[in-house]
Formats: sequence, structure tokens, C-alpha cells
Amino acid sequence: MSSKPVVVVNVSQFSQGVTAKRMRSPLDVAMHRFIRQPAGVIGLGVFIAVVVVAVAASVVAPYSPLEMFARKELQAPGAMFPLGADHLGRDILSRIIFGTRVSLMVGVIAVALGSGVGGISGLIAGYSGGWVDGLIMRMWDAVFAVPAVLLGIALAAALGPSSSNAAIAIGIATMPTFARIARAAVIAESGKEYVQAAVALGIPTARILARHIVPNVVGPLLVMMALTMGNAVLLEAGLSFLGLGTQPPDPSWGGMLNESRQFLRDAPWFGVFPGIALTVLVLGLNSFADAMRDALDPRSIQ
Repeated sequence: MSSKPVVVVNVSQFSQGVTAKRMRSPLDVAMHRFIRQPAGVIGLGVFIAVVVVAVAASVVAPYSPLEMFARKELQAPGAMFPLGADHLGRDILSRIIFGTRVSLMVGVIAVALGSGVGGISGLIAGYSGGWVDGLIMRMWDAVFAVPAVLLGIALAAALGPSSSNAAIAIGIATMPTFARIARAAVIAESGKEYVQAAVALGIPTARILARHIVPNVVGPLLVMMALTMGNAVLLEAGLSFLGLGTQPPDPSWGGMLNESRQFLRDAPWFGVFPGIALTVLVLGLNSFADAMRDALDPRSIQ
């Protein structure tokens, strides 16, 4: 009579592995998913590098962005000017480096305004419902119908063209999007059993929002913040290109593109390098946002 093979299972090791897997926090899982996406990691690296350059611009830049060198107008890239000189003999590399401060400042202000005002209003609208929801969302629908460029033109006409006014215009233009995302997420969470149980137990509304709903709404808002940062940088460049953003002689990527138009045939580097800087930053932020969206999506494969 043949004996059947006996399979020995180490129950302690198996239970420890299951326990360790269950003990992984959502943040650890999201970070693991994010690291597995090279495009997102590269995008985050680009954003960090731009932040470092902006903070240390006075140390990194070889010259002052306003310094003009006589008889160096439109000089080609070389040892003295690695990216060439503009039509006034100013170092293009130094102006690009200092221009990162304007782009990041506008992006941060726009994201803070959009996520703060729009996110909170969407949270209130989604949880309150009824006429409150209708009033808030109809107001944002009216704002959403106005393009950001037109808002920038209106603010420039009322308050004067500047980078801060451009940031405010972009922030106002992004508020409806944040409000819609927050409202949709709140409505989805409010219908779940754990929220209904909290309401049945008589827990105050503020505590339900802070401890049960808001943590589950943060994910979509974070992804939108990263996307809005890239859009804000692009819109700021567009407004500066139109003369409604940062004013000369202060450096900005959009302003440099505007100044380079009449010299593209004789000095193509004048407009090419600011355009490359703008493209790299926007692509990096969009790649970072896409990777973060996949990392925070609970339906994605671990």
C-alpha cells in the first residue's frame, strides 16, 4: 500500500505573512504603486529639481537676470552664455532660472485658491444637498463658462497686469473643477454604510466630515492639484505672452517667448530654450499627476 505525501505547512510563517500584508497602511500601498511607475518618479524628480532651482536661483544662476552686457546682443550659446543671450544682451540661462520662481509662485497660488475655496464649497454642497447644493454649483457653473484667459484680461483691466493678478485669475478659473470633484467624492462617500452608521449614532456633522469623509476625498483632490499646477504654469506663460502676466524687465518664460518672436530666424535659441523649460515642467507635472492617480486608485492592481 503506497503512502500519500504529507505536506507540512508552517502556520506561524503563513500567519505572519498575512498579518504583515494586512498591516500595510494605505499610504505604504500607494507609495509602492507610485514607485513602480517610472514616468511618475521622473515627473516628481523634475518638479523637485525645479523647486530647488527656484529656491537657489540667486546661487545657481551665473548672472543677474537683469544684467545687460554691451555688444553681446543675440550672442549664440557659448562659454560665456551657455544658452545664448537675448536682444538686450542678458543671459538666457539666468532668466530661465529666475523665471522658475514666477511659474511656481503662480502655480502655488492658483492651486491654493482653487483647492481651498473650490474644494470646501464642493464639500459643503455635496454633503448638504438640496438648495445649498444647487446654489453653490450653479454659481460655479457660471464661473466655469468664463475661460481663464478672459478672467486674466478682466483682472488686468481692473487691477493692472501682474503675475499675482494672473495667479488669482487662474485660481478662480480652477475653483469650479475642484468643487465638482469634491462634491462627487462626498456624494459617493455619504451613501456608504459607515457614514450612515455615524449619522445614526448622532455624531456631529463637522466630525463626520473631518474624520470619515474628508480623508477619502483627499486622493482625487491631490491628483487634481498636481494637474492644476501644470495647467497654471502653462496659463501663466500664455498670459505673460499676451502681456497680462509678469511685466518686463522681470523674467518669465511666457514673456521670453513673446520677446523672441521677431528674432526666431536669426536667434532661434532665444525662444527654443524657454519653450523647452516650459514643456519639461508641464510634462513632468502631468506625468506625476497620472502616476499619483493610479497609485491612489483602490481598483488598481497591487
